[in-house]
Amino acid sequence: MTDIGFDLAALREGYAAGLDPVAVIDAVYDRIEAAGDPGIFISLSPRETARAAARALGAFDAKKPLWGAPFAVKDNIDVAGLPTTAACPAFSRAPTEHAFAVRRLIDAGAIPIGKTNLDQFATGLVGVRTPYPVPKNAFDPAIVPGGSSSGSGVAVARGLVSFALGTDTAGSGRVPAALNNIVGLKPSLGAISVRGVVPACKSLDCVSVFAGCVDDAWRVFEALAAPDARDAFQRRVEIGAPGSPPPKWQCGVPRVEDLEFYGDTAAARAWDLALAVLADIGAELVPIDMRPFLKAAAFLYDGPWIAERHAALRGFLRTNADDALPVIRGIVDGAARFSASDAFEAMYALREIAAVAAQTMSAIDALAVPSVPRAPSVAELKRDPLVPNTQLGRWTNFVNLLDMAALAAPGPFRPDGLPAGATFIGPRGSDARLAGIGRLFHARAGVGMGARQTPTPAPVSFVDAREKIELVVVGAHMSGLPLNHELRGLGGVFSRAVQTRPCYRLYELPGGPPRRPGMIRRADGAAVACEVWSLAPEAFARFVAGIPAPLGIGTVLLSDGTAPKGFLAEPEGVADARDITEFGGWRAFAAAVSR
Repeated sequence: MTDIGFDLAALREGYAAGLDPVAVIDAVYDRIEAAGDPGIFISLSPRETARAAARALGAFDAKKPLWGAPFAVKDNIDVAGLPTTAACPAFSRAPTEHAFAVRRLIDAGAIPIGKTNLDQFATGLVGVRTPYPVPKNAFDPAIVPGGSSSGSGVAVARGLVSFALGTDTAGSGRVPAALNNIVGLKPSLGAISVRGVVPACKSLDCVSVFAGCVDDAWRVFEALAAPDARDAFQRRVEIGAPGSPPPKWQCGVPRVEDLEFYGDTAAARAWDLALAVLADIGAELVPIDMRPFLKAAAFLYDGPWIAERHAALRGFLRTNADDALPVIRGIVDGAARFSASDAFEAMYALREIAAVAAQTMSAIDALAVPSVPRAPSVAELKRDPLVPNTQLGRWTNFVNLLDMAALAAPGPFRPDGLPAGATFIGPRGSDARLAGIGRLFHARAGVGMGARQTPTPAPVSFVDAREKIELVVVGAHMSGLPLNHELRGLGGVFSRAVQTRPCYRLYELPGGPPRRPGMIRRADGAAVACEVWSLAPEAFARFVAGIPAPLGIGTVLLSDGTAPKGFLAEPEGVADARDITEFGGWRAFAAAVSR
């Protein structure tokens, strides 16, 4: 059981075939124990509490997109029943309700496991600014795990959970992803409610998602992106649905003179490899003058926006200054050198930079940058807690200030065996476009997910519900059976396991191998086990075009009251066929004849 894949596609197929979510929860806790890293989680739900949540799910409900998926939560996001510390024990509070984002995930069927470590008060990109043990980088414990969402990134990379929540103000949802070979989705500001999140810079904060692949991150994002009337900072964002970029597309990349790897030649080489992958997926590489973006980035810590962090912590620090780490206190105290006039002048300057950036972005489909410019060591941070952290923010700090969306995706590894990757950036509302580019980049780079290097699952087709076409399958196209790869190869998404209404007969058609079923509607019929998959219209058309006689597609009446299109057979085609209705379905018949 400990070898089961925790990616969402593997879990859903397992659950559809009868996998017990309690067994998955036990595997989670066994893996956490085996990991031997006390720095990943600050607090864990008791195993029995998580097992009870799994039991409470009842029968598998495919309508819940995250049913039975274990997840972790950065410890600046409230989970009722667990303390919220923001990596500062003296700050600890006991929330009585879940953060809006956590509530959304639980309602979608996911199971919270625990609260993960972070740079204190989400102030840092290195992941070592914590009074608790430092989480170990999933590839090399000598390298920083990345922050501030360090524990969330490592938990996903080590396969302890299906996905994790982080937050991102300056890059905290992207840097840990890059340093641990996973996906970090930083949505458009306001797309996800931040109610129940300890603020860092309230006007710039967003909840982010860590997952092994883009499709999993997007599925979680879909569940999170819902209106919350109680969040004054939420804004309407049309998130759309990821697709593939066109065969030729414009990808902005930093000019050679703007690239800076701070002496890390392995990081520079990985970026060259990433550029080759981009060219291979149809990108026309357009050199971009990054100076305006970098000027905006400087405002976050070297400008008056540091006062927003001070505003978030002022009440606590007034009475508990000695309980904050010296490096955090030193950063936040820097707000004292700025006046209100400085803040307004910086706001005006940022607006001018944003106009230049918008003009630049209008000429390209996306901007691609190295996710991190280097991979600093833990020992280096002990010697200098500031400069390496600043360097990690080179390609991240400007994104939220300029109201942009971003997605960090794994890419070709560095020559020294450490992970790397690219971050794709676009204007507000470009989340789906970036996801489509990111998943193609990840797949073409040929790297797996996390430290386990698990192969990425076949791409999912994300389309608006009004555009999906449901397909009923009754034979070898069902999950786990020999022809299921044909559906998944077309981007098919498993929807639900169900039975037909009791008005069908099921047959084993003559010929083969392979064995094939045929189903026809009859007055003396019975219920037949089947599955429903969703396909984009073009994928549905391609699939149907390959169906051989005597099979065809018709309307199938299901026990849940729906009537999707699905496999049926011509009556003449079953004249000499064996009636196998008594088995209740093709899966049971195939199991019986294989014994």
